[in-house]
Amino acid sequence: MVKTIKQISLFSENKPGRLAKVADTLGNVGINIRAFTIAESGDFGIIRIVVDHPDAAHDALKKAGFTVSETDVLGIEIADQPGGLRDIAAVLAEGNINIDYAYAFIGRKQNAILIVRVTDLEKAVAYLKGKNNLKLLGIEDLA
Repeated sequence: MVKTIKQISLFSENKPGRLAKVADTLGNVGINIRAFTIAESGDFGIIRIVVDHPDAAHDALKKAGFTVSETDVLGIEIADQPGGLRDIAAVLAEGNINIDYAYAFIGRKQNAILIVRVTDLEKAVAYLKGKNNLKLLGIEDLA
């Protein structure tokens, strides 16, 4: 089984209270946000989130009036120490795999989790599966 994570992306106005509305919408249906990042572009932005129940989150946010999409991303466990990011970036570069964007957080076991969107997901998964020291995570690992 290939482990990927569904990331929820929301197109939102860049104004006070929008993130609070997202968090409130998810909290009201019992969904836990595991990681998020915001990329702004003037009056609008993209909120990318990883949650414990992505399908329910997608439905709740859509019902609340947000423009929502889902993207498959990789969750890669890396060492929470200096050089951890360098190590995974080097492995991806070695496989000629481009990183579109990435963000990270600390997992429950104090390992760092790197969320990565790559240009070619299938190629990345196939390449990374051959690297025994790397652990790809699925949403069940983050719930």
